[in-house]
Parts: sequence; structure tokens; C-alpha cells
Amino acid sequence: MNSRREFLRNLGLVAAGVTIAPSLDVFAAKKSWFDISLAEWSLHKKLFKGDLKNIDFPEYTAKNFGIYGVEYVNQFFKDKAQDMTYLKDLNNRAKDNGVKNVLIMIDGEGSLGDRDENKRLKAVENHHKWIDAANFLGCRAIRVNAAGEGTKEEVKDQVVKSLSALADYGKKGKINVIVENHGGISSHGDWLADVLKTVNKKNCGSLPDFGNFYEYDRYQGVTDLMPYAKGVSAKSHAFDANGNETGIDYAKMMDIVKEAGYKGYVGIEFEGDKISEDEGIKLTKALLERFK
Repeated sequence: MNSRREFLRNLGLVAAGVTIAPSLDVFAAKKSWFDISLAEWSLHKKLFKGDLKNIDFPEYTAKNFGIYGVEYVNQFFKDKAQDMTYLKDLNNRAKDNGVKNVLIMIDGEGSLGDRDENKRLKAVENHHKWIDAANFLGCRAIRVNAAGEGTKEEVKDQVVKSLSALADYGKKGKINVIVENHGGISSHGDWLADVLKTVNKKNCGSLPDFGNFYEYDRYQGVTDLMPYAKGVSAKSHAFDANGNETGIDYAKMMDIVKEAGYKGYVGIEFEGDKISEDEGIKLTKALLERFK
């Protein structure tokens, strides 16, 4: 009865020319299924040259590209993993610019698939400080590499042990340990998917990179890795006059990502040499925005 009275009352108001406020839910802007972040490697030339410093990366990303998620590369602040003054400053600069620290990409800390057990254990230990730094910065993950020598079965066995240990270490700080297809056996999607299936830990997953498959079919590789994805790396090198990446079918790639039910950050990683880094980042962002 009350609902009928309410309906009639509203009907009368409409007839009288009084506008009823629409439901905010109905007219609210639709939230995209993914957010765009920027991998610091996209600016590696500028960083190596000294034209940009890691500490300024969040502000540069926000102000120059309108991107509010950043993916750090550890080699650009290699000696700062345990420098709390530096990390606090970096955190503040990100927050001051409305930027979310998404992950840290880790290189140069030893091989997680090393056949020498002492070296493998040392590599695992070397990653601990970066998990701690990621936790302090509010990141969701560190990206690691699954590299080693020996047969693919031998490398798998060693990598599984290392990833399991790192996932256990990262669990307390809610840090995901994610593996990128980053050359060698790790660029075989089926192999890396099998590794992650064997590890079988909620905070250990993949970072599928559109471009790092080499002799393995890139679309199959992303398909292999998406069930474990806790991040996605949108690699780009060159663009045609219509703004399409010339070597990667982004529509096909983003369909694979979306159909996997992924929701999260898709990180731009521009590596081209025909246009400037800034221009490449802007073109990749514009391309990704077509699929939101």
C-alpha cells in the first residue's frame, strides 16, 4: 500500500512539473574493468641518463601522463631497499600526487632456479628485503624471474622451491610474488603455468607480458598464464598511423585478458626506439583506453 501511495504521489509531482532526482546508481559512471599503471622501465633511457630519478617517478607519471599507478624497477634504487628515510620520501611523493605504488620488479638478486643450493638459497634471501620494501610502500607484489640452468624439469624443481619460500615470506605482508615471462624457459607459457600450478599458493602468480615470448606463440602464452595473473604487462614497441601496435594485436590480447575474468592493473611497458619514451607511453595509454 505504501509503495502504491508513493508511486501516485511521485506521479502527481511529475504531472506538476517537479523533477524527481534520478537514482545515482543508474546514472553513475561505469567503472572500467582494469586500471592503467606505468612500468618504470618505459623510462629507462631517461633514468640511466640521469634526466629522471626514481624518487621523482611517481610525480612524473602523474603529471606527464595522467597515470596514477606505478611499477618500480629495483635497479633504479638498488641501494635503497632498506633505507627507510628514502622509502618514506618515495611513499610521500606518491601519495602527494595521488599515485598508487603497484609493484616492484626485481632483477639482479640471484637466480631462483640456481642448481647450486647455496646460491639458490642466497637468491631467495636477497629477495626478502624487496618484499619488505614493497610492503612498506603499499605495493601489491614483487615481480621475480624464473631463471636457472639445467633441463626444464631441473629448473622447475628449483624455481618451485624458491617461489614457495618467497610466497610464504610475503604472506604476512600480503605481498604477491609474481613471475614474468622474461626470457629463457620462463618465456614458454606452458612451462611457467605448470610451475605456478605446482607451487599452488594464493599469493604466487604470473605477470603475463605481451611481448616476451620469442619462439613461443604470444597469444597462447598469455592464455596459458592468465589463470594465474596478478598483473598484466602491456609491452609496446612501435605504432602505425592509426595508433595500433605494429607487432601485437592489442584487441586480441585484451580479449584474452578480459575473458580470463581479470580485474586489476595493466602496466604500460614501452620499449621502442623510433619515438621518444614519453610519446610511446602516451600512445600505449591511448591504445589501452580503447578497451576500457
